[in-house]
Amino acid sequence: MLGMTTVEILYVGGPTSVVEIGGVRLLTDPTFDAPGEYPIGSRKLVKTAGPALPAAEIGPVDAVLLSHDQHPDNLDASGRAYLRGAPVTLSTASAYDRIGAPVRALPSWEHVELPRPGGGTLRVTAVPAQHGPDGSEPVVGEVTGFVLSGDGLPKVYVSGDNASLDVVRAIAGREGPFDVAVLFAGAARTPLVPDAPLTLTSEDAARAADILGARHVVPLHFEHWGHFTQDGASLTKAFAEAGLTDRLHLLEPGASVRLP
Repeated sequence: MLGMTTVEILYVGGPTSVVEIGGVRLLTDPTFDAPGEYPIGSRKLVKTAGPALPAAEIGPVDAVLLSHDQHPDNLDASGRAYLRGAPVTLSTASAYDRIGAPVRALPSWEHVELPRPGGGTLRVTAVPAQHGPDGSEPVVGEVTGFVLSGDGLPKVYVSGDNASLDVVRAIAGREGPFDVAVLFAGAARTPLVPDAPLTLTSEDAARAADILGARHVVPLHFEHWGHFTQDGASLTKAFAEAGLTDRLHLLEPGASVRLP
């Protein structure tokens, strides 16, 4: 079990990570399929690299944190299979409507308590996310983020596919400051919303870190898909230019970090 004041994040690939906090193991956005083309409506997304670990090597988790189900770069076929063996998947009302159990809809600002080994609980609070510019939700669909907190534990924000700093400000105002921010970045762009990124740019990720008061930032979902327009190098540059290099933890797939 981890120490009671640490969080460990294992980067699997894309938006997928294992977050272990207070003895509770969580999996974000399960994606375990191989590289290739993945249809989404009349379009397709291109996956350029597979996960560092297959689903079978993840081991048991206490819950899945699913930002959204409607895009294959956040939940793929192997990820859907994984959900069937998970105790609970926390996600949006839309995901519950489409998948059913074991998805549990968790509206923004509501929370659940997950039991911790040895006593106490980990609170998982759903928070807003905006997957693109203002007004894009009818096109891109509903998305959620999460805040993890508990007595003696670091406070962790998991953004999901959010592109809005106004959303970040609202979350910081209600839940901040944060010890750790897990930020989905990469400035994703697709023809669905051609004029604006669907996730945080590298520059906005650095701004978000400052807004959140986050002492540590672990980026996810900035590589391994063809629709990302920024990468780890641009994150490194943006955080350096913002004077926040010491906060950035850019992990290689399969690597983990223990914070804070």
